[in-house]
Amino acid sequence: MTAVTDEGTGPAGSPASHEDQDADGAVPVPETGRVPEPGRVPEPGRDWNDGLIARRAVAKAVDPEPETARDDDVRPPQVEAYVPSGGPLRPRLDALRELLGLSRARLDGDTLAEAGRVLDEAAARQRLSSRHTVVAIAGATGSGKSMLFNTLAGAQISETGLRRPTTAAPIACSWTDGAAGLLDRLAIPGRLRRRPQQGGADTDEALQGLVLVDLPDHDSAATEHREQVDRVLALVDAVIWVVDPEKYADAALHERYLRPLAGHAEITFVVLNQIDRLPGDAADLVLDDLRRLLDEDGMALGEHGEPGATVMSLSALTGEGVGELREVLGRFVQERTAAARRLSADVDAAAARLRPVYVAEGRPGLGEQTREEFADRLAEAVGAAAAGQAAEREWRRNAGRACGTPWLRLWRWYESARRPGSLERPVQPEPPEEELTARQRVEQAVRTVADEAADGLPGPWAQAVREAAVHGADGLPEALDALVERAGAEHASGGPAVVATGVAGASGVAHSGRVGGKPPRPKWWPAAVLAQAAMTLLQIFGGLWLVGQIVGVLEPGYLTPALVMLTGVVGGPLVEWSCAAAARGPARRYGQEADRQLREAAAACGRARVLDPVAAELVRYREVRERYAAVTEISTTGG
Repeated sequence: MTAVTDEGTGPAGSPASHEDQDADGAVPVPETGRVPEPGRVPEPGRDWNDGLIARRAVAKAVDPEPETARDDDVRPPQVEAYVPSGGPLRPRLDALRELLGLSRARLDGDTLAEAGRVLDEAAARQRLSSRHTVVAIAGATGSGKSMLFNTLAGAQISETGLRRPTTAAPIACSWTDGAAGLLDRLAIPGRLRRRPQQGGADTDEALQGLVLVDLPDHDSAATEHREQVDRVLALVDAVIWVVDPEKYADAALHERYLRPLAGHAEITFVVLNQIDRLPGDAADLVLDDLRRLLDEDGMALGEHGEPGATVMSLSALTGEGVGELREVLGRFVQERTAAARRLSADVDAAAARLRPVYVAEGRPGLGEQTREEFADRLAEAVGAAAAGQAAEREWRRNAGRACGTPWLRLWRWYESARRPGSLERPVQPEPPEEELTARQRVEQAVRTVADEAADGLPGPWAQAVREAAVHGADGLPEALDALVERAGAEHASGGPAVVATGVAGASGVAHSGRVGGKPPRPKWWPAAVLAQAAMTLLQIFGGLWLVGQIVGVLEPGYLTPALVMLTGVVGGPLVEWSCAAAARGPARRYGQEADRQLREAAAACGRARVLDPVAAELVRYREVRERYAAVTEISTTGG
């Protein structure tokens, strides 16, 4: 098809002034001058576009029955309505989708909005033709982008002139059929869709599949023009930035577009136009300075075989360098990887924005030391050490009661009746200040473990960890109080005190051993009791013998009864001392067991109510961190 040109204008390359090099006006071509676009191949449905049915349907649509008569300038449709599932992009998109799904309960919608937009645009682009590459030509006023657009198309499609600005909407030129869906996505109406000059000297078969879009000026005074530029630039597969010797260093271009799009270097072309206006080596100097500015923008340059932006100089007016651009652009189009590169760069940009909310400093988590310190604080709050010491003293008192002399036991009973804690003087309840102190200790322990677990986490996840700890700590002081009261009640009843059987069903773990009630007696206690009884009987027998001799009932002979009585008097304390020495070890172990069981009970309660919810949040964070690493293609061992 031969593109229609206006009277007085010819194909690109015809003589014109530099004032006419800017493309700011869209001259509608009469509908009679356009060849109707062949019927589009229906896009496969969303639910089966990756299956065998879709591929067969598309293959059938792409390969229709051969026609016997076809216009020479109308090419057969070349459309592929699905993108192959292989390649590194699909796993990254899947990982990003999973990442957003796992994060919606922890991150606000504004944080995830850009990543959601990338997923939506990726899905929309992958449903459209992968045989076409959409390339936008962007530039400032007077840069000559429209003349370059016309030169590549081989026809006067965009009007060039002195009036600024004149282009109110993008104009598209498609080298092959089947790009209607892509142009619909760009919201380019049918009256602004063109075909290039066919059969002319400027036509290059390598450009088959190219969809070239001429944009309004990015620095236009009309706000709606700039908005259209931004909208289309977010959807195209690649972009050619046309700059001129006067505005190549314009801050608006570098700060608003090139610097933010530095990660899209592989789909970026930066063309220095109007080099015919530069004398001598000035073009090379300007081009070198342009490369320097791009490097400062953070944009990688595709030189010496390295991936990056393509930077070159040309003159759309004289045609110098245009052939080289057409050759480079042809290779780029035939690779058919521009769409995947663009989507991959978009994923990189979205991941970079999300990095502060996913990447932690260091390795946060609940280490063994943190867990032990939390258990120690809870044990201190419930008085586990004091309970162990009390159990040890009780064990020794029981040993003293069982193995002590009757006279000493009688005296101790009298003394104990006068001290607090006896039946006559029951122990007063704890003052409110001490109870408040214990509660404060529990709250402090929860805050400390939450801060340590959240240390280094990104803000949202650190907040989630703290909220899990605080929510789990609701009722923890009461549960610990119930634990202590249960132990005390079992001790008072004298029954078996299996502590830490579970506080309000929190731990679900039962510990063996007896804490509270009467301490278990060792096997040697009966022998010690018999020995003490024998010493007591010797004292009584010797005393009665002496009394009998004194009153004359028995024959005198004081030595023997005195020795018997002395044996009982000395043997009783000796047996008591020996039992006390033998009881030290078991009493200490009994106290340690009481301390351990109460400590483990408190730790189990704290673990079920605080540590497990915190650990669940950390596991959730590690899961999203792994998904984020899959999106960024970074090994999780480094993070």
